[in-house]
Amino acid sequence: MPINLHTSQIGQNIAELKAGCRVLLSGPVYTARDAAHKRLAALLQDGSPLPFALAGATIYYSGPTPPPPGRPVGSCGPTTSGRMDTFTPLLLANGLAAMIGKGGRSPEVVESIIAYGAVYFCAVGGAGALAASCVASVTEVAFSELGCESIKRLELRDFPVIVAIDSQGGNLFKR
Repeated sequence: MPINLHTSQIGQNIAELKAGCRVLLSGPVYTARDAAHKRLAALLQDGSPLPFALAGATIYYSGPTPPPPGRPVGSCGPTTSGRMDTFTPLLLANGLAAMIGKGGRSPEVVESIIAYGAVYFCAVGGAGALAASCVASVTEVAFSELGCESIKRLELRDFPVIVAIDSQGGNLFKR
């Protein structure tokens, strides 16, 4: 039976989110891929304001496509998370609570997940249309010139994920 969880409650429920748990996520997440991560890291290093608050936030490694008529978003499946590993420890150190993507993470990211009490969820790859059916709304937040890789705020409703790496170091990729 999956756990129903609002993204704002991830921090309060971190201890029960064990590797292998199925979760239905609802609430806001921010999309960000490689180029957006590079810009976020530069803003943090410069001491400049971010386009959204990292504290308690969830980032979904996705580049949603434009919406078809009557839908808030086109395809929005997960992208390979390892491409963001260079930037992830810095984001976690600044309050990021959770990430959603696909694939394993580097040892440095796993150590940072443990150190900062965060969680890494995996979503089903290759099912972007299915993922899009769980998106209630989309708002562009920053870096519009990046097109589908701009940062967007998605409002999720019962988005299916699996806890892949938990805050204690439980890791589905190491089983």
